[in-house]
Amino acid sequence: MSKKVILAYSGGLDTSVIVRWLAEKGYEVITYTADVGQGEELEEIPQKAKASGAVEAIVEDLKEEFAREYCLPTLRALALYEGKYPLTASLSRPLIAKKLVEYAQKFGADFVAHGSTGKGNDQVRFELSVWALNPDLEVLAPVREWEFRSREEEVEYALRFNIPVKATKEKPYSIDKNLWGISIECGPLEDPWTEPPEDAFEWTVSPEKAPEEAEYVEISFKEGTPV
Repeated sequence: MSKKVILAYSGGLDTSVIVRWLAEKGYEVITYTADVGQGEELEEIPQKAKASGAVEAIVEDLKEEFAREYCLPTLRALALYEGKYPLTASLSRPLIAKKLVEYAQKFGADFVAHGSTGKGNDQVRFELSVWALNPDLEVLAPVREWEFRSREEEVEYALRFNIPVKATKEKPYSIDKNLWGISIECGPLEDPWTEPPEDAFEWTVSPEKAPEEAEYVEISFKEGTPV
């Protein structure tokens, strides 16, 4: 009997490899992708997920809920982790976890899975959020368990099995975008002393390439809400 798992799927390197990795271990993988304003072409996600080995791929527009229930309260609270990090990637995790639980119930799945590593807080955000809503679900974290020791090895695996990914050995970055912001990690960025190289930039450019004149943006607020 096949074991159904709902995988939080971004379409990036880790989760694309996870689809194939879980399928090889006998899981029936259903991917779930939340549109939280990452601004990418999400129409390609279902085809990409199925090409990686998923039996079904779900894409859901959560931008309104994410902005109203997560971004706005964070803005009002002036929330900064350790006074610096604006919680860009982490802010979407509880919402995605809630949806994983909902779809696990809908599809009769006993497992949900995420692509977080064992060295950050995202694994905790996903797992505690899932168990708070349904303690009977088993959470799989393949990146903590599998044999790959680097993203370069994941790229090799993806190439071997024709898994469509954008990451390369030369650009192994992990990029997480949503309405609230962007986080970029991995590769040379793992060394805190390394200045981010220009090929890691997504929304910005180096000062040398920036416009000569500043641009001003005015935002009005009504009862704490930008309008």
